[in-house]
Amino acid sequence: MLPLTHWPLDERRRITGVLTDIDDTLTTEGAITPDALQALHALRTAGLRIIPITGRPVGWSVPFAQSWPVDAIVAENGAVALVRTGSSPHPTPLPAGEGVQKLYRQDAASRAANYARLQQVAQRVLREVPGTTLAQDSPGRETDIAIDHSEFTQLPPEKIERVVQIMRSEGLQATVSSIHINGWIGSHDKLAGARWIVRELLGRDLEGEIERWVYVGDSTNDQLMFQHFPRSVGVANIRRFEAQLSHRPRYITQKERGAGFAELARALLQT
Repeated sequence: MLPLTHWPLDERRRITGVLTDIDDTLTTEGAITPDALQALHALRTAGLRIIPITGRPVGWSVPFAQSWPVDAIVAENGAVALVRTGSSPHPTPLPAGEGVQKLYRQDAASRAANYARLQQVAQRVLREVPGTTLAQDSPGRETDIAIDHSEFTQLPPEKIERVVQIMRSEGLQATVSSIHINGWIGSHDKLAGARWIVRELLGRDLEGEIERWVYVGDSTNDQLMFQHFPRSVGVANIRRFEAQLSHRPRYITQKERGAGFAELARALLQT
């Protein structure tokens, strides 16, 4: 991981879109800080596309899709997106419950069947791994399950690994974020979600312009994106997962979490 200052200025100037994780990348201690929010505004004002991609639930994501200056939010690890209706180049906050449309990767019948199966797996995890609890944002989830390991409950590494093993033994995809263990049914993931939303929202092929996008993250569940994007950045707190990373970001910020994202924004907007 190279210091962000090593990223050539001419490459930074060619970036036209930012894909970013949310928890511990945009947020600090669970909330977006003024510097990170101002960074989003500055990037959007400069004409960059901004699309957060998160393992958080779609219900949790709605107020952020309405109030942050973003084009869309892809939630639940690529399964569902929230798109601002009639989005302008400089979106303004919307009233609660207004102005956001849901897009799904799976049809309604598949989602219903998968939801029932996911609840069964969640109950098995809770029975077989002492101390596990569902993530507190679970009521807002439609296409996955999440077990808390660091947000409000602390699980040791061996229990985190056991939860992952159970999910995968049940045929689920499973990833570990900085706060949750997520499990879902389907072939989607953050990368597939990024390709999907760029096509659906912008009518463009992400792969054909991938060097004009940067991905920003902080955890092991961002590895696929770090591996795939030639321009990838980790905020400094990713160092706590460094030993677990098979694929690291190309660059790393000096500051952590939201302050690190603001540092990246300044680097992109440097002239």
